[in-house]
Amino acid sequence: PTGDSSVAVEAQEEIIEMKDVFSVKLKRRRFAGQKKGGTLLGITIFKCLNKEENKLTDCAIHLNNLSEDHCQSWFRHLKEILNGFQNRPKSLKVFVNPSSHKREATHIYYEKVAPLFKLADIKTDVTVTEYEGHALSVLKECELQAFDGVVCVGGDGSVSEVAHGLLLRAQIDAGKDTGYVSKPVRAPVPLGVIPAGTTNILAHTLYGIKHAVTATLHIVLGHIQAVDVCTFSTPSKLLRFGFSAMFGFGARTLALAEKHRWMPSSQRKDFAFIKTLADLKPEECELSFLPLQILHEDSHEKDRKKKEKMKKGSKDQWQKIQGHFLNVSIMAIPCLCSMAPRGLAPNTRLNNGSMALIVVQNTSRTEFIKHLKRYTTVKNQFNFPFVETYTVQEVKVQPRLKSGPDATGNVCLNAEGNCPWNIDGDLMKEASEVHVRVHPQLIDLYGVNTDDLESSPVTCNCI
Repeated sequence: PTGDSSVAVEAQEEIIEMKDVFSVKLKRRRFAGQKKGGTLLGITIFKCLNKEENKLTDCAIHLNNLSEDHCQSWFRHLKEILNGFQNRPKSLKVFVNPSSHKREATHIYYEKVAPLFKLADIKTDVTVTEYEGHALSVLKECELQAFDGVVCVGGDGSVSEVAHGLLLRAQIDAGKDTGYVSKPVRAPVPLGVIPAGTTNILAHTLYGIKHAVTATLHIVLGHIQAVDVCTFSTPSKLLRFGFSAMFGFGARTLALAEKHRWMPSSQRKDFAFIKTLADLKPEECELSFLPLQILHEDSHEKDRKKKEKMKKGSKDQWQKIQGHFLNVSIMAIPCLCSMAPRGLAPNTRLNNGSMALIVVQNTSRTEFIKHLKRYTTVKNQFNFPFVETYTVQEVKVQPRLKSGPDATGNVCLNAEGNCPWNIDGDLMKEASEVHVRVHPQLIDLYGVNTDDLESSPVTCNCI
């Protein structure tokens, strides 16, 4: 503190941890229009500040000193410390989906995200996507080695496309056949998620909150979290990489919403939800799954044997159930969102090498609605006799296709006999068996494990 002794007595000492600092600048007084030079006033330290409910914000601390040599010395030394932190990106490839949610992604990026990247001296190469699949095509061709990470500003569908593109590019670079991938290689660079969609499941799961500045600061500070990824394949080809999928009610709802793209986002989703609920009917299919093996050896031996078992599951370990199901969810991450504070799959984690298989058997509309309402509370949404949950490594879903269109005309099965799938918020239609495998820690995401968040609703295995 500067000034008389009374000010010095009242002042309190403050400690700044360098791990929370993301930028240091020389502070100068300049005249209007002056871009360089100016009277040196000191240095300014920009740090990340933790607020309630997992929210992060940035703040500036001004250290005053008029000595050019003194300030330059401090500036160089602090910059050296910042440059020594691992995982902090220097260059990022950014994808912005201008069509996400209320078309606010472009505003969010240029008003909230880009200034923080500039402040942290991060170079960016920005692509504003113009059509579905644009990010995927760019990722297949761009020089990824020039970047420390990739950032997506958009909703769940946009993030899923970029994640799929990153992993597909990794297989291409590794010389693997991308038609069918049984043992994929890891993504080459981390992926950052800036929420600008409707539900933003991945952002909620990573940060515990939908907040663009919080997401940006996690990226700037280089917080890395390894995350499990699933491959969705038919017997003959790879469909895509993803984190979660729904078959049945969740997919029917998305398929109907996609047919009403002319409606505003929130309206068409509400309409599709109510219409699908009114026309509620089960899917007849067969589910085969390989349960996760629980071992009791010491940790080192456990990890080794777990990896071996995950690589080769003997045929007699597979279990099979068949019947009429209202919804089937397969999720490798907890899938938190504002509408499901405990997550759609609270019995799994970001990187535990397993998937949650949640099967809702045929029941009355009233009971099914009770089950859905539980997601919005902290109560156990699986505590119903018609809901079964499993912790699995692999799942095969074999629909029993009908010969013609569904009674609704266009939602579930079309004339070609294709069933809709909701994979990370993207609609896919497949007529044949879909095989889902989980691949442990296949991609790094900028963020933190939600288990470590103080106010995270996911605190224990609820099953």
